[in-house]
Amino acid sequence: MCRLFINADPALWVSSTRSMRIEGMVTSVRLENFFWSILEEIADRDGMNVVQLITKLHCESIDAGHDLGNFTSFLRVCCGRYLGLQLSGDLSRDRRIPIAAIDADIALAAERRRYN
Repeated sequence: MCRLFINADPALWVSSTRSMRIEGMVTSVRLENFFWSILEEIADRDGMNVVQLITKLHCESIDAGHDLGNFTSFLRVCCGRYLGLQLSGDLSRDRRIPIAAIDADIALAAERRRYN
């Protein structure tokens, strides 16, 4: 079983840092290449680049009152949830369908039912 994970391309877990400006502040985000590729896919679905997506996630999280003390962990969880929502069928795997077109309330309700 473990060979499936151990023999994966080592480049997937190599970390890289990207500098960006979020609300006028220059910051750096360090993630494994695996997560950067997922963020790129998510951003592309809605016609954004990764910096635009990360800025949007950051701003909307702040507006929702979330503590972003560990923003990189939040981004990793976003990536995992994206993949999980695809596996559950709550989010189409068709990359041409923007995530913004998905009814978030329905997807979140289905997710809550699965985990409760």
